[in-house]
Amino acid sequence: MKVLVALSGGVDSTITAYTLLQQGYEVEGCYMKLHGKPNYHETNIQKVEKVAKFLNIKHHILDLQKEFNERVYMPFVNIYKEGKTPNPCAFCNRFIKFGELLNFAKSLSCDKLATGHYARIEDGRIKKAYDETKDQSYFLANISKEALNYLMFPLGTKRKEDVKKMAASIEELKSFASQKESAEICFVEDTYIGVLKNFMKTDLKGDVLDSKGNLIGSHKGYMHYTIGKRRGFELKKSHEPHYVLGINAAKNQIIVGSKEELKVDEFELKSINSFVDEKEIDCEVRIRYRGKACACTLYINDDNTALVKLKESVYALASGQMAVFYDGDTVLASGFID
Repeated sequence: MKVLVALSGGVDSTITAYTLLQQGYEVEGCYMKLHGKPNYHETNIQKVEKVAKFLNIKHHILDLQKEFNERVYMPFVNIYKEGKTPNPCAFCNRFIKFGELLNFAKSLSCDKLATGHYARIEDGRIKKAYDETKDQSYFLANISKEALNYLMFPLGTKRKEDVKKMAASIEELKSFASQKESAEICFVEDTYIGVLKNFMKTDLKGDVLDSKGNLIGSHKGYMHYTIGKRRGFELKKSHEPHYVLGINAAKNQIIVGSKEELKVDEFELKSINSFVDEKEIDCEVRIRYRGKACACTLYINDDNTALVKLKESVYALASGQMAVFYDGDTVLASGFID
């Protein structure tokens, strides 16, 4: 069986390729050029070439900068412009890694596409990794159901510490074991504001309103705030903590209030990506990557929207973020908070 492995120059993708070779698969590697950070690709390509030479496998360089800009980078910018909170990794996984790269794998007559993600594919479903501290099933929940048949995640049954130990035990791969972890959002150098400054003015003083619409203070520009943020704005008079409840991008206003006002018992979703046929599901939902899973009932509509009713309240629900639904360790569906 022929497998294309997405090689990034990091330890996870390197050990993925090594493991598959050890298991007897025919392996080729591919490095994706996704964005234009200076010297970023040159450094990583050197690492990929080193890995490919050691493993004696063919490797490809796939330039997807145009597709990445259209499908991931600019949507990231535009969603922030709207005062919402984007999830660029969810877009990248669906359209780039398991969209464009999967198409490239098929063009090479590969039977499977493998990556260094910490997750599992079993019975045509995405499942959490054995190492839950590194589990990436949340970020994979937006990929198409059709793609699952072609995917392999060899690290899903391994612990990160064991992956590093394996690399450290192989002379030619020792340097990969001690590499710094990659950034969560690959194209963000320091903060997302640094990206947004290339497209708009981010420091525009605006009004802070309370939940009744009263003017109670000022802020430094709505793009500096996300739902639930507690600091960074000035109030005329207040002895109680205030949190960002909402953002009015058109008027450059933020609405603040008490923590109690951040509580949500139900919410709506758009762009539902379901791996099951049921329309009403009792399950658990995670509304952010490291967030606690909460019991809920998911009601999926025919127009690709959904309603989520929570068994217990959650705080700081951010429009634009992804909600992922689980039955134990199995991903059932995902959608974007409306």
